[in-house]
Amino acid sequence: MLIEHTILGNDMQAVEVTLQPGQELVAEASTLLAMDEGITFEARVGDGSGKSGGLMGALGRAVTGAGVFLTHFENGGSGPAKVSFAANSPGRIVPVHLPDWGNAIKVEHSGFLCATKGTHINAKRANRIRAGVFGGAGFFLQQLEGDGTAFLHCCGSVIERTLDDEVLRCEPGAVVAFDQGLDFSIERAGNLKTMVFGGDGVFLATIRGSGKVIMQSLPWGRVVSHIVAQCPSK
Repeated sequence: MLIEHTILGNDMQAVEVTLQPGQELVAEASTLLAMDEGITFEARVGDGSGKSGGLMGALGRAVTGAGVFLTHFENGGSGPAKVSFAANSPGRIVPVHLPDWGNAIKVEHSGFLCATKGTHINAKRANRIRAGVFGGAGFFLQQLEGDGTAFLHCCGSVIERTLDDEVLRCEPGAVVAFDQGLDFSIERAGNLKTMVFGGDGVFLATIRGSGKVIMQSLPWGRVVSHIVAQCPSK
């Protein structure tokens, strides 16, 4: 199900969604920017899709690094009403029509912004344990399933790749989302000298197979690390 929306801004974007009377969507906590009169919202455990197991589904989200609660928005008025969302870090927003991704997509925990109600949001274990240990996203990723539209957030610029039985290696924090059929793992960046003195991290994410990948040019963890490194120590 497509939903009427407008992406606002250029480099630091927000998304404005138009809800018809009775229409609902779910959003990550603390992402609301503004809303019209007639929109009601409530924090709830679970995504409201009817597929998640309430508390168990919420706990599954928690292990990915996301929050237990999602905020549910509904247009309780008699006409169309708008609600807008933005992430807590600068970047761009990517609309994802789930049927174009085989009705499911795996997303890094900070990449999810909001989605139409009916989208099932659950946790999926990383294909390889090393990916969970060193991938920066824990043992689990979020998987979005359904026939609606989701909105993802990317720090910096958006980089989209389509793999055709190929291998893509990149900074682990650069990966935002990918097709469920792709194999995701974390592997050593090179020999010991490269890992210690190369300055590009000890591990790289490796994605194999055929499908689509969404990446971000400026992983937020890298920004935070740089800021901390510049802060004077006492």
